[in-house]
Amino acid sequence: MTTAEERMRILEMIREGKVSAEEGASLLEALNRSKPATPPPPTRDPRVLRVRITDTHSQKTKVHVNIPMSLVNVGIKLGARFTPANVDMDSGEIMEAIQSGTSGKIFDVEDMESGEHIEIWVE
Repeated sequence: MTTAEERMRILEMIREGKVSAEEGASLLEALNRSKPATPPPPTRDPRVLRVRITDTHSQKTKVHVNIPMSLVNVGIKLGARFTPANVDMDSGEIMEAIQSGTSGKIFDVEDMESGEHIEIWVE
């Protein structure tokens, strides 16, 4: 019997006079205590790391990637391999900003040599 059915049965017993209102209230309370509480669903970090690379000449987006936070550590290390050598990007600083709960734009640079505008933000 489901909890809803059990509650209805107790209320029906009160209506029929088989148990008093006090006894019914005690039964309902006991029913609530006997059911294990449903554990809350596991919490997930809804934040994502967004990376956008735009061509500075045409203003067209070359790359627009949304990375779930569960993959950010790997993504940052992988992305660091493709960062132009003349761009001053410290992946450690980006990870610190993410882990501290920072939201909004955390990296913004224009690489004039390659003609790219690189932006990274947490939402």
